[in-house]
Amino acid sequence: MSTQAFDKRKETLASMCDERARMLQDQFNVSMNHVQAMSILISTFHHARNPSAIDQGTFARYTERTAFERPLTSGVAYAVRVLHSERKEFEKQQGWSIRRMDTLEQTPVHKDDEYDRDGLEPSPVQAEYAPVIFAQDTIAHVISVDMLSGEEDRENVLRARESGKGVLTAPFRLLKTNRLGVIKTFAVYKTDLPSNATPNERIQATDGYLGGVLDIESLVEKLLQQLASKQTILVNVYDTTNLSHPISMYGSNVSSDGVEHVSALNFGDPFRRHEMRCRFKQKPPWPWLGITTATGILVIALLIGQIFHATINRIAKVEDDYHEMMVLKKRAEDADVAKSQFLATVSHEIRTPMNGVLGMLHMLMDTNLDVTQQDYVSTAQASGKALVSLINEVLDQAKIESGKLELEAVCFDVRATLDEVLSLFSGKSQEKGVELAVYISDKVPDVLIGDPGRFRQIITNLMGNSIKFTEKGHIFVMVHLVEEVIESSEEFKMESSLKHTLSGLPVADKRQSWRNFVAFNQEGSAAFTSSSLGQINLIVSVEDTGVGIPLDAQSRIFTPFMQVGPSIARIHGGTGIGLSISKCLVQLMKGEIGFVSLPKIGSTFTFTAVFTNGRCNWNEQKSQQISNPSNSVSSEFHGMRALIVDPRTVRARVSQYHMKRLGVHSEVVSDLNHGLSYLRTDNRVTNMILIEQEVWDTDLGMSSLFVKNLRNIDANDPPKLFILANAINSNRVGVANGFSTPFVIMKPLRVSMLAASLQRAMGVGNKGNCTHGELSGSSLSKLLQGRKILVVDDNNVNLRVAAAALKKYGADVVCTDSGKKSITFLKPPHQFDACFMDIQMPEMDGFEATKRIRDMESDINSRIQLGQLPVEAYGNASSWKVPILAMTADVIQATNEQCQKCGMDGYVSKPFEAEQLYQEVSRFFHVKQIRIAEDQ
Repeated sequence: MSTQAFDKRKETLASMCDERARMLQDQFNVSMNHVQAMSILISTFHHARNPSAIDQGTFARYTERTAFERPLTSGVAYAVRVLHSERKEFEKQQGWSIRRMDTLEQTPVHKDDEYDRDGLEPSPVQAEYAPVIFAQDTIAHVISVDMLSGEEDRENVLRARESGKGVLTAPFRLLKTNRLGVIKTFAVYKTDLPSNATPNERIQATDGYLGGVLDIESLVEKLLQQLASKQTILVNVYDTTNLSHPISMYGSNVSSDGVEHVSALNFGDPFRRHEMRCRFKQKPPWPWLGITTATGILVIALLIGQIFHATINRIAKVEDDYHEMMVLKKRAEDADVAKSQFLATVSHEIRTPMNGVLGMLHMLMDTNLDVTQQDYVSTAQASGKALVSLINEVLDQAKIESGKLELEAVCFDVRATLDEVLSLFSGKSQEKGVELAVYISDKVPDVLIGDPGRFRQIITNLMGNSIKFTEKGHIFVMVHLVEEVIESSEEFKMESSLKHTLSGLPVADKRQSWRNFVAFNQEGSAAFTSSSLGQINLIVSVEDTGVGIPLDAQSRIFTPFMQVGPSIARIHGGTGIGLSISKCLVQLMKGEIGFVSLPKIGSTFTFTAVFTNGRCNWNEQKSQQISNPSNSVSSEFHGMRALIVDPRTVRARVSQYHMKRLGVHSEVVSDLNHGLSYLRTDNRVTNMILIEQEVWDTDLGMSSLFVKNLRNIDANDPPKLFILANAINSNRVGVANGFSTPFVIMKPLRVSMLAASLQRAMGVGNKGNCTHGELSGSSLSKLLQGRKILVVDDNNVNLRVAAAALKKYGADVVCTDSGKKSITFLKPPHQFDACFMDIQMPEMDGFEATKRIRDMESDINSRIQLGQLPVEAYGNASSWKVPILAMTADVIQATNEQCQKCGMDGYVSKPFEAEQLYQEVSRFFHVKQIRIAEDQ
């Protein structure tokens, strides 16, 4: 312990000494850096200007005012380089003679009243001189002194100009103070000297020499005062350039306890060496720590035994708890796996017969049925789809609880997605006479990257609730950027007034639905504003004028399986988990969801979601063009002009939004009189006029007059007249006085339906019926015509359903009931274009069958490439890989991952429909699909 105390004392001394040495070195360098910086000032303002901008008075005032930047220097002086040939002219200009340095050194200490510069001897004749021309007032007595006449100064000056670095003198007694100090000299060069100049080039480019005088003793004393501590140490500073005769620059020879530490000092001159020697002033204290430690060893030894015993017991208990926890963890993991397997099995066992039921009902719908039979079949099919939807919701809730719900990241068109959702609810809204509309801001990109299915599911859940609880008024879906809403809060405040609602009925203020969102406080707003350009933050509001939510039920609205009230549940039905699932999906999309509801007024649900701005690849764009007719017909209406007659601002804006998607420029007027005035004054051609039904029906006489005046304005080609109707019973619109019946466009407006209506009325493009935006059967038929497809399923009903669905569109279908047989069918060479493979089959499941098929194909491909098998024997195909699509009722995410792992190319969930088959198969028959699109 005594050795340890001694070593610790040495470490403490070393640390303190190194700290003082480092600070001394740093403060020295700071002062010298300021001195060196003055060389640039002299080179710029004295040598580079004629006449010079600096004289002794200017130099003295500048150095005096900037002395605080050089607290360790006693003074600064500048000596100019003068050749012998220039001496007379120089002395004449300066008004004094160049004096010798060695004469001054003989009497180093002077008082101001006894110092006489004129008494110094003139400098002897030599090749060049370095007389001081500028000096700080503290050392003004060195002006006119030749720095090259002193032996050591001459050596330092010559080294400084050759090396281009600062050079230190040996310690000497400073004039006037008689304290030890040093001078550091810097050469001042011409400004055009290159950085890699040779010593000869530096000598030739030298203009003068700048020196800074440092009081070493004062410097060290100030440093020690700053670092005063309880353990006072003695400090000595030495110049050890000559190791045999070191020069003491600071300190005394007071005795110490013998412990000494030496710290090297670097003052920027590699020629001269300096060091700091430190030692404690006080003797080491008694080793009380060792004494007390020795005394307490006995007590500690006794305690150690007790502690060791308690530790052993504690470790044993922790190990037992750990083993018990691992057992419980294993049970929980097994239970989670069992739950997932149970969900997979239950979903498969329920959805498999449901696939047969719905498939057979779909086939039955294609037969000749009377009206009553069609009603029965439609009812059964709707009930089956409702059951499948319920199964999906329960499975979604289970996956959310187990944390296994994952989102996709694919390109999708947000506007087309909203159109699809509108198509789902168009029939119900028309039956009720409820206005249904969607508006998406122009600032929202056309293509986003995210999960379109889950995004659609959220909006479908919210709109489904609105449809159930709304008997009059409207349901309005609005999509904006979060940044847009933050910047335009006043505009959204205006839209909450009665005048600016879709149907004119009062609504709940949607701003209250997002009042607690993080995105709308100051920090959140800044985060959204500064987000990267690729991130898109959407805010979606679903506004309705329904019955509203009772105040006492609003707190549990997002609780799973909770209904607003028993009476409501009996009237409207539902499981009560749609909003819970929606909230979880919104959270997965890094968003928030909220609502505001007023009883008997309505509700507004708002959620945010984060997507990525992106563009689909070329294939996906082509696929979108085929599946979305609006893309191909929008060019037919590009450049046309329309007039919208609608007194409601919001509703007119929705109409303008859909017309703009078709490339039609539209203007809005509030009534028919204003419409006539616009048509008479506007010289441009108006191709079509869209009139809201409530405007038309208000005064049929005025409507008839409007039509008559239209013909008077342009009798040859009057604008086409369209009525925007909302309810099913509104499709009969007449005009008095025998005028023709206007075309009726049923709401909700979707771009595909609107395009089809305009095509039929105006005689342009494809006049087919696309009002529901459904997939054209002809496209699927052209896609599958002549394709040979193998369907593998152990269930005979599912085989018949899948085969019938594919044969309906011209495919050549071969069926087999086992995985082993599929391997035989798909052994190259074969003629199959694709295979639909069931997953759960006896004897050999779809995973194992697919793996063996892929291994077989890989082996044959390798042997063909190596030349072991002739290409001719395999249909001149050097690579065999048939697309295999999983066909199962299991919807667990793990199953999808297992499908990809074993080599399957796609995934079709039972029960499937024609659209699902089209979407999957089109990925593999893409070349043919594009060729068909071009032919069209």
